[in-house]
Formats: sequence, structure tokens, C-alpha cells
Amino acid sequence: MTSFVRKQPVRLGSLPRSVLLLSMLAISLALSACHGSSDENEGPDDTDVAASEVGDADVDSSIVNQDAINTDSMASEAISGKISVEDVMINNLSRYRWTLISATDSHDQPLDMLMQITDQVRLSLNQYQGQNTLNYSVGCNTISATYQLQGDALTVEDSMSTKMSCGDLNKAEDNLSTLMQGDSELVLAMANDASVDSLKSDTPILTQTTSDAATLVWQGKLTPQARYNSKGEAVFWAVSADMVPCADNNPQMCLRVKPVTYNSQGIKINEGKWRVFIGEIDGYQHDGQHEEVLRLQRYRLDGSDTAEDDTSNTSDEEYAYVLDAVIESSVVE
Repeated sequence: MTSFVRKQPVRLGSLPRSVLLLSMLAISLALSACHGSSDENEGPDDTDVAASEVGDADVDSSIVNQDAINTDSMASEAISGKISVEDVMINNLSRYRWTLISATDSHDQPLDMLMQITDQVRLSLNQYQGQNTLNYSVGCNTISATYQLQGDALTVEDSMSTKMSCGDLNKAEDNLSTLMQGDSELVLAMANDASVDSLKSDTPILTQTTSDAATLVWQGKLTPQARYNSKGEAVFWAVSADMVPCADNNPQMCLRVKPVTYNSQGIKINEGKWRVFIGEIDGYQHDGQHEEVLRLQRYRLDGSDTAEDDTSNTSDEEYAYVLDAVIESSVVE
């Protein structure tokens, strides 16, 4: 395990706490509202296409209404002192998966190693067993760390990483790890308030300024759990290095997967048959060189998380799949 150096948070901004509170609450409400009203106008993405097959408009409407209620309640509790400003911010950050759109150094010059691969540089912030955790990746190893948030000051603490060799991505991964260490200032805004003209106005933008004055700009996309208001179910899949045609006489290529079962001690006890997976795994980058076992979170698109549901005969289109962790990875000769 590699430990990040602990530092006292460095505040690069000087907003009074009351102003910061009101700003965060305003952004919180805006994020919830905008993601409801804009869905029917935005172009399809990986979750929109899947959702449309099970009545996307109905799902979005109910989720947005519930989100607005929950966020408004959090805002009231924060003002009354029941929850902290930091909890409001952490709740908002954890609702999104963040993809890098810009990386510059202290002289406002592009960080080329990251700028060349922005679409595969990812960040997520979560709460796990009472701890605040973040995960980031350039498309190879996943690096996990604990963090603290005080106002707008982010302090990244202990970290650990998977140990795959990343080839050409090694330097970019080291670069990102260095930037993420220690202290940063976070600013959460909407695209139109953050001068990001290339994005829709309702896209959440997270600007991270490091203690060395480098700037990382991330755009957010709602997680399946936040979008579909359903609890994820953990499943394990082996993924073949080679891809296969999605269907006969169809040039499109799809993943080849099979279910894997582990016992309570983490020992593999069963593997199913290989099959074609017609869909996408959010957060997974398939390189065609590794055979891997993935732990996924599977979300029902209709919002049902009833334990008695029979999922044995359901199709992939009824779920959204999100990468949780790479359990095994081996190079295919």
C-alpha cells in the first residue's frame, strides 16, 4: 500500500462559510432540477438508450421529483445544522461519475499525457463503511484513496492500487497520481457558469485546483443508482480478451462473457458458459489483450429491486452494468 503524504488543507479560495453553504445548496438544487428537464432533449448515451426501452420518460420524471425532494430536505437540514456543508457537497459529488475534459499546469499549459486520453480518465467519490473514498484511473489500474473535505478543501490520504502493467499509460497514471496527492480546492458548478461552451448548460462541472496550481476540469454523469433510483446487485463476470460479432451477418463486435460464482471465503466455485453480451459496461475499458474477471454492479432499469424478482430469464437490456473492480487480469498470449 502506498500512502499519500498527509497535509493540512490549503484553502485556495476565501469564500466565507455562509456564502459557500448557500452556493453549494443552490448548485445542489440546480443539478437535480436540470437533469430532469433536459433528458428528453439530450442525445442518447449508453444509459439513455437502455432506459428508452423500458419507458425512460416515466423513470426520469419520478427520479427527478424524488431527487428534488431529497436535495431540498438536505438543504434544510444543512441550514438548521443537522448535517454539514461537507455532507451536502459529498452527497452531490458521489451522485456522479467524473470524466476529465481538461488538464493544465500552473502556467495554463496543457498536460499532454492526460489531454491525449481525457475520455478514459475517470474519477468517482463515494462513501463506504463510514469512510469517504475516491477512485481514479487513466484506463488501466484503479487507484483508491480515502479523503477529507473541509469546506472546498480536499485532502487525499492513504491510497492503494491494482498492479497491472499499463505500457504507454504508465507515465500518464503516475502523472495523475501525483496531481491527486495532498490538497486541492474543489469548485462545483454548471457548464454555463464554468465557461465550458462545448457542453450543455445542465452538465455539472467539477474544477480541481491542486496545491501546485495545476487545474483538472471534470464533467459529471449521473451514476446508474442515482439515475434509476435502484439498489445495485453485485455480479461477477469473466470477460474474454477476444470480441465476437454481436449477431450473425452483423459487423458490430461485442464482449464475450460468462458468470463466475465465489463462496463466502472468496474462492471461485463455479463458472457458467460463454455468451455474447450486447451492451456496455460503464467504466470498463476493454483492450483485447487481457482476460479478466470483473465485479459489476447491476441496476434494474425499471427501478425494481425486489429480492423475489426472477432474473434468470431477463435480458441485458433490462439492466445497467457498472464496473466495480477488476478481480483478476491475465495477459492472453
